[in-house]
Amino acid sequence: MLIKLTAGTVYDPANGVDGEVRDIYIRDNHIVGTPSADEKIDTEYDLRGKVVMAGAIDLHTHIGGGKVNIARTLLPEFCRSEPGENDTRPRSGCSRATPSTLLAGYRYAEMGYTSAFEPAVLPVNARQAHMEMADTPILDTGGYAMLGNDDFLLRMLSTGAEQQLINDYVAWILHATQCVGIKVVNPGGISAFKFNQRKLDLDETTPYYNVTPRSIVSRLSQALYELGIPHPLHVHASNLGVPGNFRTTLDTMEAAAGLPLHLTHIQFHSYGTEGDHRFSSAAAEIAEAINANHNISADVGQIMFGQTVTLSADTMHQHANHQHAHPNKWVCTDIECEGGCGVVPFRYRDKNFVNAMQWAIGLEIFLMVDDPWRVFLTTDHPNGAPFTSYPHLMRLLMDRSFREEMLLQIHPEVAAHSRLAGLTREYTLYEMAIMTRAGPARILGLKDRGHLATGAVADIAVYNVDKNRQRMFECPAYVFKSGELVVRDGDIWNVVRGNTHVVRPEFDSGIEKSLSDYFDRYHSIRIQNFRISDDEMANHIGSPVMVTDCIARSNR
Repeated sequence: MLIKLTAGTVYDPANGVDGEVRDIYIRDNHIVGTPSADEKIDTEYDLRGKVVMAGAIDLHTHIGGGKVNIARTLLPEFCRSEPGENDTRPRSGCSRATPSTLLAGYRYAEMGYTSAFEPAVLPVNARQAHMEMADTPILDTGGYAMLGNDDFLLRMLSTGAEQQLINDYVAWILHATQCVGIKVVNPGGISAFKFNQRKLDLDETTPYYNVTPRSIVSRLSQALYELGIPHPLHVHASNLGVPGNFRTTLDTMEAAAGLPLHLTHIQFHSYGTEGDHRFSSAAAEIAEAINANHNISADVGQIMFGQTVTLSADTMHQHANHQHAHPNKWVCTDIECEGGCGVVPFRYRDKNFVNAMQWAIGLEIFLMVDDPWRVFLTTDHPNGAPFTSYPHLMRLLMDRSFREEMLLQIHPEVAAHSRLAGLTREYTLYEMAIMTRAGPARILGLKDRGHLATGAVADIAVYNVDKNRQRMFECPAYVFKSGELVVRDGDIWNVVRGNTHVVRPEFDSGIEKSLSDYFDRYHSIRIQNFRISDDEMANHIGSPVMVTDCIARSNR
């Protein structure tokens, strides 16, 4: 079947296309070149006056795993206030903050998103995370396996294991968990919390293991570089949410020693201690460091005002934050020897100075980081806000006058303590396509996603032009997933299933002897039950794997 998308205004930064009127052809789920004159067009869509982009990619959103399920069951009463919800009985999975798998897929597709990545897959819980992501319709998915607080790695670091052994362990974990990257959450801090420690800075040693967060970041960054993993180490840095933590963030950048490093929800790590409130913006310092260090990328984790729920493997931070729970209920748990989990409901208030400053700090980072290829649009769903707030965030970035109107409506001291009012930058459609499409695809190594050239998978979003960018991005005219029309005029038209992106680095299988002995002694499951096979992914979990190529690199 041959489909023609006629005369749309195309924004395709991966190929340098900035608002050019072009035709696009689709056959067998992929974009193809211009057909011969005698080939029959089966379906044609007239896109004159409409904007065409690749399907959007969210590289950091919590849509699968134990934390999300706890959050779904913790707040069933939120369904009562859901717009358009006729059934007012309290139940899980229908709130904006923690939608069910079905709702998450539909809501993403309704905004033009075709891929989403879960950034916190606890290895022992990877099977459940993949089941939930596979049950999320329309989207391609992938996960980042969490290391850096697991007992096995910390034991290796504490005994001075060679880098090659670290590499083999990291590669084995990626294979066993069917993941596409590695994430470290508060490196060493979750482990330290289990020994009753409540704070851990970058150069403090952990109890029992006597290793520093800096060494964890350094060794894992080195492992991913040497293994050729496209996505850099995905780092949730130490001291999240703590005033003055920007210094730790800057030190964490240095810990990478020039290797690629991705700092996640960086808004929460960009706080100073100036002013009467002892809480201030350090966005300028963080943005300056990102601009100067091309090995560093970041997603912002923008907060938006309203009710949400914070969920994180950072048990240390979530325990410290539980006193601010709204409504007043929370959960902290420990999981095997690998990690933790904290779920704390929270409401961001526009008249609260700290919350309003957080809102401004995120926008400052967006507007002061020069390179849109190295900063990514996220709210750390649902920690900063539900992902459904993305169109509103896009308008804030693309419309200075709207941004200034919003600034006048929040806590009155924020304008005086922020640079936001003086930032005149407005993101263009081309830059927005970089930040939400081409950039995430490149940093994840997805060569056939995030662009519209011949050979790309036909993940395509088509928008009606509207000066109100929020209205434009929240209701696409058409969305195609692998060439199938899935959304029309903002409504679900068809439901398809996606795939799971994984990486397959090489490793010495001898690591399995040590791991097998470790599992037998310390874990509640056998090593053979820990691993997830390709057959299980395709036939039981229901999301076939798509292997992302590793990058050939020499050890340094």
